[in-house]
Amino acid sequence: MIHDIFMPALSSTMTEGKIVSWTKSPGDKVSKGETVVVVESDKADMDVESFYDGYLATILVEAGQEAPVGDAIALIAETEAEIAQAQQKSPSSPQKSPEPSPPQKEELATATAPVSTATATVTAPPSTNGKSNRIVASPRAKKLAKQLGIALNTVEGSGPYGRIVAEDIEKAAGKTPTPPAIATQTPVTTPTPKVAVTPTPTPVTAGETVPLNTLQKAVVQNMMATLQVPTFHVGYTITTDELDKLYKQLKPKGVTMTALLAKAVAVTLEKHPVVNANYGEQSIRYPQSINIAIAVAMPDGGLITPVLQNADKIDIYSLSRTWKDLVDRARSKQLQPEEYSSGTFTLSNLGMFGVDRFDAILPPGQGSILAIGASSPQVVATADALLGVKRQMAVNITCDHRVIYGSDAAAFLQEFANLLENNVQSLTM
Repeated sequence: MIHDIFMPALSSTMTEGKIVSWTKSPGDKVSKGETVVVVESDKADMDVESFYDGYLATILVEAGQEAPVGDAIALIAETEAEIAQAQQKSPSSPQKSPEPSPPQKEELATATAPVSTATATVTAPPSTNGKSNRIVASPRAKKLAKQLGIALNTVEGSGPYGRIVAEDIEKAAGKTPTPPAIATQTPVTTPTPKVAVTPTPTPVTAGETVPLNTLQKAVVQNMMATLQVPTFHVGYTITTDELDKLYKQLKPKGVTMTALLAKAVAVTLEKHPVVNANYGEQSIRYPQSINIAIAVAMPDGGLITPVLQNADKIDIYSLSRTWKDLVDRARSKQLQPEEYSSGTFTLSNLGMFGVDRFDAILPPGQGSILAIGASSPQVVATADALLGVKRQMAVNITCDHRVIYGSDAAAFLQEFANLLENNVQSLTM
């Protein structure tokens, strides 16, 4: 039998992927679960495994080329005798053919990318011709279904392309779905060590037209999606003398200003959970954890938002170490999906570039993003009607008005300012 390897959906926003490299050549033997190709998704490079034993018969999409999610990118033959047959079925050009795939295939292979946490493996659509009756479920869902005596063919999948996940099984059994495990202090690492190579910006010449890379396309898609969200902005000026003093004390110990601000935001969100919430279908979703996503510019264009998960519960020293690890792996495109897509609140700090103040665009699926400007000396009036100099920074929060109202944003910023101005030492406890 001949099976397809599909371009997998490695994230919820991914619509197409780019082949970084093939780890196997046509004619090579392939084992089930073995990596056959590295795919560049919208945010990271991921290893993609085969679901079948056999031989890589032919490659349909060569390294450097792109294909939509769900399109076949290679064919696997179960026996050596079927290799020639598979090669005859492949188009003469390595690009995908606009014609539909042959309908006589009874079962199609899917390709998955390993994820290094308890979340279910992302899977490409099981069939493109609608004639496959194979039930697609995550390994955790299958195990749970067996334990609870639930027949998979009676469960409606809520995952990508109708895939059955563990939460669907729990729902069918009448249980409250258990949220996926979230990493805390220990940074998540990739299952297969890779050499971290930081991409260097490609030089351009005047008058040149440069196509968007995969990450830039994802940013465009996300930003366009937010145009449908009714947002508003609230600004606040914060005196940073105490924050600057604390940072000076902690910097030699490896603590970053980013970690300090993320910790302060997370602690404040504990008291204002609605600012950490997001809009659902005629509902407000309150996450079980406070995960701070922080915008990071990529050297080759675009941006990514590594996530400090459970930032309110992790000490400032571990938080700083985790952040450094996330940034290093983000810039070498080694993050796992849950490390950049699980944020509940986002920080964007252009203050490090000397920017006084700015408005940030709300990320899809979140209720708020906080824009942070530079801290600089300002002449201010003191309580005794004299003039003095204090270091101040302007922050500006962008909120989804379907979930958060002006009073909510104002109360959050007031609490945030009070923490940084009067109780910043508590962040080290």
